[in-house]
Amino acid sequence: MTPSVDTPRLAELSDKALGGAALTPQEGLELYRGLDLTSLGMLANAIRFRLNPEPKVTYIIDRNLNPTNVCVTDCRFCAFYRRPGDDEAYVLPRETIYEKIEDTIAKGGIQLLLQGGHHPRLKSDWFAELFRDIKARYPQIWIHAMSPPEIHHLSRLEKRPVIEVLRDLKDAGLDSVPGGGAEILVERVRKIIAPKKATTDEWLDVMRQLAELGMRGTATMMFGHVETDAERIEHMTRIRDLQEECGVFTAFIPWTFQPKHTPMEAEAAPKTTVAEYLRTLAFARIYLQNVQHIQSSFVTQGMKTCQTGLGMGADDFGSAMLEENVVSSAGCSHPTSVAEIERHIKDAGFAPQRRTMLYEHIETPETDKFGAPPRKKAVVSEGVAR
Repeated sequence: MTPSVDTPRLAELSDKALGGAALTPQEGLELYRGLDLTSLGMLANAIRFRLNPEPKVTYIIDRNLNPTNVCVTDCRFCAFYRRPGDDEAYVLPRETIYEKIEDTIAKGGIQLLLQGGHHPRLKSDWFAELFRDIKARYPQIWIHAMSPPEIHHLSRLEKRPVIEVLRDLKDAGLDSVPGGGAEILVERVRKIIAPKKATTDEWLDVMRQLAELGMRGTATMMFGHVETDAERIEHMTRIRDLQEECGVFTAFIPWTFQPKHTPMEAEAAPKTTVAEYLRTLAFARIYLQNVQHIQSSFVTQGMKTCQTGLGMGADDFGSAMLEENVVSSAGCSHPTSVAEIERHIKDAGFAPQRRTMLYEHIETPETDKFGAPPRKKAVVSEGVAR
């Protein structure tokens, strides 16, 4: 069912999007604010089913492990990091990391989402050694690690090209790169909230060079702080343009700024509403049609809002996330379980489908119970998508 709209202009733009054409930034802005939330969600849902026609919603079981919280970028939106020498600063012992991985595997997890701070002394050889050790002990674990700003930090720390850092980490076992650290890919915004972190062009260039190595990553957007509507769309435009260039992104994941305990808490605008989150989620599906998957976020929004997003363009429920420290540091915590994820997916009228980072489907003994239509099985070797 497609939306009915009140004005010829909005109808024209809706038809353009439904037909698969890319909206210009100005057209996107008109649609983003011109359509009521229900119409925007219906439009996004129609596009979702054109791009992903099966009535399934995917999710992955992984652990978000932070090997260190030491960071020198002083991002004003972050409640997680600690400066070097702080009493609460840490670098996880290797045995602690192994214990966490073993717990992940025992609970059905197949992926390690590994990100941390910009540590001034941990260089790429430290991470390469860690990745080799993990792969030697747990070859079935997919290593989804090192956001673009972390890669850029290593490049700058070691005074060598990004491509060399990426190549060394890939050879050591890095499988893919998460899209963290994007925040808003607009320099005006970055100079306010993260002036020491990788620039917009540097973030994009890491992902471009990742694609040159035949690897994939995700794209994210943290919104609801100092950015304007036009800057949100500029961010998405940059993601769309790079995707058109090299096809590096598997998914787009928008989430909202969580101000509690951050340096920006006192000056931040009111926390982003559920309606604004859903509007932005739906718009992302409409605007980013060359990115296959859109993820709804229960970590920042809670299960019910995430479930609502499944009818407004999202086709992925994200991760069961056996551990999460960054968002919870800002006072936002919505712990859940695989059973709860699957229940919310089914209650929304979809079949739950476990996946890999590359969105290959993983068949489980329970899969057939959900009434999903027959489908050719993806090849998954030892639990790892290749």
